Amino acid sequence: MKELLVKTNDAGQRLDRFVGKAVPLLPESLLQKYIRLKRIKLGGKGAKRDTRLKAGDVIQLYINDEFFEKPREENSWLKVGTPRLSIVYEDENLLLLDKKPGVLCHSAGQWDYNTLIAHVQAYLAQKGEWKPKEENSFAPALCNRIDRNTGGIVIAAKNAETLRILNDKIRDREIDKYYLCAVHGRPKPPEGRLENFLFKDAQKNQVYVKDRPEPGAKTAVTEYKLLRSKGPLSLVECRLLTGRTHQIRAQMAHAGWPLLGDGKYGSERFNKNFEEKGQALYSYKLRFDFPTDAGILNYLRGKEFQVEKVDFVEKYFS
Repeated sequence: MKELLVKTNDAGQRLDRFVGKAVPLLPESLLQKYIRLKRIKLGGKGAKRDTRLKAGDVIQLYINDEFFEKPREENSWLKVGTPRLSIVYEDENLLLLDKKPGVLCHSAGQWDYNTLIAHVQAYLAQKGEWKPKEENSFAPALCNRIDRNTGGIVIAAKNAETLRILNDKIRDREIDKYYLCAVHGRPKPPEGRLENFLFKDAQKNQVYVKDRPEPGAKTAVTEYKLLRSKGPLSLVECRLLTGRTHQIRAQMAHAGWPLLGDGKYGSERFNKNFEEKGQALYSYKLRFDFPTDAGILNYLRGKEFQVEKVDFVEKYFS
């Protein structure tokens, strides 16, 4: 049990809001439940959530110690009362998740519990598949990342062996990633290969396409295939043969087919006509090729998974 003393500056607040600020790791749903169950008391007695506090009030908290830790990315899953995940596939070793545009894979330099990894860890902890108190160092982890404003399949490893194998397979290009994108114009030829060099400006978080090798520029290779066109837009499938920052966005724009909604590499005037604020890009399909041994994941060899629905495809090409 821990106690909180209400001071002058905190007087007048509701009980639930005061406790929510004082114990930021406690999920809102659990906070309200604990007030109802009288595990959160005011002056030793149960109280309603909207009770107004006075200076000198003492609140008793009968809740687990981990909720009183300092918030950080490693424990942000504690704040997640109801995990929100779109699961494409799940087994005892991994999860394939359909990350929606706007969702962060990890916190961006400051504590944020509303990230994909926090929801994954909360989901597995609540299922009893991950027991943090029994682990010395391992925590469920994401094997790949996707930009905040790009959607698509993210792989989460449930155990250390799966994480090790998948990190190796991604590094060795044994997992094929296919993207869908809506672009301005009609690619010609309708099927081909973009191969050039990308130079990254880390300060601006932007890459520049170079047609010839330059110091600091890395080879970037993307295969593309036109699927269909409708009006000024075309739906294109891209397969990454390298994995550079903003590779598809930069290469397609350099080729003359900028992505719809891309504010960094696209056309501001064109995007304004469609009122799109995020790039129309989705990592919609994964294929586990595994030409070499994959240990406990050999059962995935040759299997392919894809998301059921991509919003911009439904909106512009249905």
